[in-house]
Amino acid sequence: MQVLILNSGSSSIKFQLFSMPNETIICSGLIERIGFDDAIFKFKTANKTIALETSILNHKIGLNLLAEQLLDKKTGVIKSANDISIVGHRVVHGGKHFSDTTEITTRVKEKIKALSSLAPLHNPANLQGIEVAEDIFPNAKQVAVFDTAFHQSIPEHAYRYAIPNTFANTHKIRLYGFHGTSHKYVSEKAIEYLGKKDSKIITIHLGNGCSMTAIKNGKSIDHSLGFSPVSGLVMGTRSGDIDPAIIFYLAKKQNLSLNEINNLLQKESGMLGLTGFSDLRDIENEAKNGNINCQLALQINTYRIKKYIGSYTAILNGLDAIVFTAGIGENSELMRKMICEDLDFLGIQLDDEKNKLKSKSINPINNDNSKVKILVIPTNEELEIAKQAVGLFKN
Repeated sequence: MQVLILNSGSSSIKFQLFSMPNETIICSGLIERIGFDDAIFKFKTANKTIALETSILNHKIGLNLLAEQLLDKKTGVIKSANDISIVGHRVVHGGKHFSDTTEITTRVKEKIKALSSLAPLHNPANLQGIEVAEDIFPNAKQVAVFDTAFHQSIPEHAYRYAIPNTFANTHKIRLYGFHGTSHKYVSEKAIEYLGKKDSKIITIHLGNGCSMTAIKNGKSIDHSLGFSPVSGLVMGTRSGDIDPAIIFYLAKKQNLSLNEINNLLQKESGMLGLTGFSDLRDIENEAKNGNINCQLALQINTYRIKKYIGSYTAILNGLDAIVFTAGIGENSELMRKMICEDLDFLGIQLDDEKNKLKSKSINPINNDNSKVKILVIPTNEELEIAKQAVGLFKN
């Protein structure tokens, strides 16, 4: 069985084609910098890697480019669209409607669309991926795996907001949490590495979107993203935590509409708002060359993460490991170093030399005196989605 997995982020699409159930990767790749003229398309098989820079102004263009490559007579990996049995889609916001892996129907698509206002950078891209895949692979089963599902275990005292009860009871306003597929995957790998199920772990997913999860005995008990994926950490274009009064100030004093404020917080803030750049690689290079705004932005970003490490260690009542994952978490030794500095009191001590090493598997980067394991674990949301998608049809 061949299973294609599409993982659409706010400015990227990761994809993998698996032969299941043996989990063999037939091809994989990445489309990044979507929305720019210098977007990058990478397509890798066991024998060949294709990389090109081209204009990919939206997710639909990127997905059509991927489809053309999959079916290419010379360098493609499938002869017909009918070779694909299942297309699994990462969908960010499932709201109150979806807590499990779900086969996609017209009703499911309507619900995903209705939730787009809560995840405007993601759900529309996820829905585009579904619609394009339905056109290209009409005989494949389309399956959605929701980011919010892993966080269903968060207790009510953690997911409720201190607003009148009617908003929670009637309108289901609460913390939902996101990046659940990634946090679930790396936390299971960490538990296996630690060799203990009664574990206390903080997973730190750092990409263009960022989030942290407190995980006790394999269950999510708190998470930095909330009702929508805009709260918590400083992200590529999203603000993370701000004083809600700022929204009223912008509306009253600056005469900004609610749509303008939403766009400001979702697409013009975060590292982009602080530096003019949304890609951390650009920001690190600028900071190295003396750009004061970029240097400050890195401090603001890592300071926020430190605060969450402290608060999550408190609610876990201890800590066995912290896990870095996703594009920035796996690749930025500078971010990891800045985050782990001056956390000796919590038993977190980084080994600078180990931190420089690259690994495709679990990479411990703590020193010998560290009471807490510091692990870099490459996420594989695509494999997790594939396993869940195939599992949906086992019975």
